Order: sequence, then C-alpha cells, then structure tokens
Amino acid sequence: MSLDLEAEYNNRARVPEHPAIIASWAAESKAYRNINAPRVIEYGPGERNTLDMFDAGEGPAVMFVHGGYWQALDKSFFSHMAKGLNALGVSVAVPSYDLCPNVRIGDIVEQMRTAASIVQRATNAPVIVAGHSAGGHIAACLLATEARVPAAYAMSGLFELAPLIPTSVNEKLGLDEAEAQALSPLLWPAPERKILDAVVGGNESSEYLRQSAAIVAAWSEDGVETRYEEVAGANHFTVIAPLADPASTACDRLRALAERAAAN
Repeated sequence: MSLDLEAEYNNRARVPEHPAIIASWAAESKAYRNINAPRVIEYGPGERNTLDMFDAGEGPAVMFVHGGYWQALDKSFFSHMAKGLNALGVSVAVPSYDLCPNVRIGDIVEQMRTAASIVQRATNAPVIVAGHSAGGHIAACLLATEARVPAAYAMSGLFELAPLIPTSVNEKLGLDEAEAQALSPLLWPAPERKILDAVVGGNESSEYLRQSAAIVAAWSEDGVETRYEEVAGANHFTVIAPLADPASTACDRLRALAERAAAN
C-alpha cells in the first residue's frame, strides 16, 4: 500500500488544535519580550531580514530558526524559545526570513547563513543552530556548510524534500525533483567531526520519524556525532515546548553543546 504523503506531511490537519497552540506561542513570546526586550539586529536589506538577540552571557549563542514550511510565521511567534536558555546563561538569537513563494527555499538557507555570520560576529564565538520543522532543515544545512556552526539541534526536521512534491505543502514552494534533491541535506556530504541532534515528537507521522532517523543513520556513518530522540507524547507543535523551560533536558543539552563549542 502506498504512503499517503499528504496525510504524512500536513501537520496542521494532523493536529486539529494547532490554532490554539500557535496562538499560545504568540502570547508567550510577547510576554517574554515585555520582560526581556531583545536587541533587534538587521542582517539584510529586507523588512524580514532582522533577528532578535536575547543576550544572557558571553560565549556561543544558540540561533533558533522557526518552522512554517518556509512559507509562514516569523520571529515574533518564537521569542519564548529563548526563555529556557537565557535562564541558563546562554544567549539566543531568533531570526525572521523571507517566505515562499516570494523567494525560494535556497534563498532562505542563504539568508540564515548570513544571519549566523552576524550572530557569530556579535558574540565572537561559534553558533549552535537549533531549528523546528523547516527550521530543522535549515539547521542541518548550516551544520553541513558553515565552519562557524559546530552543532545543530534539529527538531522535527525535514532533511529529504522530494516527498513534499506531491503534497499541498508544495503549492507555494514550487519544488521539482532537481531542486528538492539539491536542497536535501540528507544527500549532502556529511559534516565530519560535527554534532547533530535529531529530535522528533513521538506522536508525529511515520515520515517525520523516518526523516530524523535517516539523517542520523547516514551522517553517523560518515564521521558525524549524532543523536536521535523521540519525545514521548509530543506532536509536531508541542515538541518545541521544552525550550521555554530551563529545567528541560532540551535546554540542558543545548547548554552543553554551547559549553563544548566554547571549549574547543
């Protein structure tokens, strides 16, 4: 029986309560900005080419790249992703980026490369890239290509894009086979001696579980230090919640990655 790729990748249909979850992100983010106003840094010429820098101490920062299938949302929904790490003394940058169909996915990856370079210059330290969904894809892309990025923490990431082609997700992306292959970090040379964590909700679709497991298996064979984790009870939208909690294992792991980068 063939896999229903639309059902596998349409996360909003899979999680009917997603509007309330996304609304809670906006509210929690606004509340956090009200008590910890970020520095707004421009990294490019466009209106969306800015990042919020939540300073909390010296050393490597974490750059959190949001999801939305490269076609929705912006940094204002994700300020609270800095809350847990800030409490642990780790600075966090949260960028926006231009969205499809106004740009291509490859353009977004380039924008995030530029944002990472700005964060590196602002901190004079390596950058740990964390990302969710489409942001998980970008985290893996930056790990594979950027010397300034020694580790990535990809949550519910997309590492092979061809399965998206026949789905409604692709209406704004406009991917064909050649572009999907070229933008799939699973198919790229593995970034040897770097670190990749692939974290996925235990209640996510089989394709999301497969994608995270696949990149861990492929890259671990080629010299990457990899870790695969399924978060029990989490769906595609709740899997990021631990980043707002300084007592979470996710924040502890990211702090450890930042400390390790500082020591090297």
